[in-house]
Amino acid sequence: MNDSTPITPAWIAVDWGTTNLRAWAMGAGGRVLAEAQSDEGMSKLSRDGFEPALLRLISPWLGAGRTPVVACGMVGSRQGWCEAPYRVVPCTPLDPAGQVLAPSTDPRIEVRIAPGLKQASPADVMRGEETQIAGALRLMPQYDGVFCLPGTHSKWVHVSAGEVVSFQTFMTGEMFALLSEASVLRHAMGGEGWDDAAFDAAVSDAISRPERIAARLFTLRAESLIAGLGTAAAKARLSGLLIGIELAAALPYWLGQRVTLIGAEKLSALYARALAAQGVTAETLPATGCTLAGLQSLTLAEVAK
Repeated sequence: MNDSTPITPAWIAVDWGTTNLRAWAMGAGGRVLAEAQSDEGMSKLSRDGFEPALLRLISPWLGAGRTPVVACGMVGSRQGWCEAPYRVVPCTPLDPAGQVLAPSTDPRIEVRIAPGLKQASPADVMRGEETQIAGALRLMPQYDGVFCLPGTHSKWVHVSAGEVVSFQTFMTGEMFALLSEASVLRHAMGGEGWDDAAFDAAVSDAISRPERIAARLFTLRAESLIAGLGTAAAKARLSGLLIGIELAAALPYWLGQRVTLIGAEKLSALYARALAAQGVTAETLPATGCTLAGLQSLTLAEVAK
């Protein structure tokens, strides 16, 4: 499409996280007409900054009429545009009636926010992943099994009969970032290299002896100092150790279950590799495709009213 060609979306999909804002101009049948993103995530905005941030991104797509905007993610948190109260599991991942209308002053938009999910015991919450799960269920009807959503805060989610039965969150991605960038281990990391064998060995080590994780982490520092451990192997081992202890703790979710990964391609590939070593062949779905399919299910529900 030529840059000068006007874009007239039927609706606009928004995934608003802690650090980033992504938007898609959507046409009939779920076709993506255009997309845009910015670094104006929830953490950078005050309550009155959300509407201006959104308009900076989507104004070129707005016409004289009112365009529906359907949003998910941290935009609905207590620190977001307006709070969309959590729904309690077990429940369907999304409920059109649970959407919250965000306060806006621009007559060209009507913004609705999808709520997240919460679990009482063990206490857990999610925002944004529920939309990906809803999208995955549209792409894989009648799915019964487990979804794993790798990321900063990885989620393992048991789904049955179209409902989220239970879930558990692991801070694996955040721990990797903190340890590799802000701990003593940062001196052993760096560069773009990777070592598959080191990753595989670390996953196996962590799954078999997860209680040794604190000691095994410091070994990365010691080996880089006295045994010539390279940065590629160190980074792969750190990733393998952290994913390994996650798999050890999430064993009840994946052992003997159908598992589908929803996430970024490279990270999902690492989880698939780690699971394959345990005899589990995981299916994969793209995170963006699931997000859009989930948000579209809300728009279809609105039209059907």
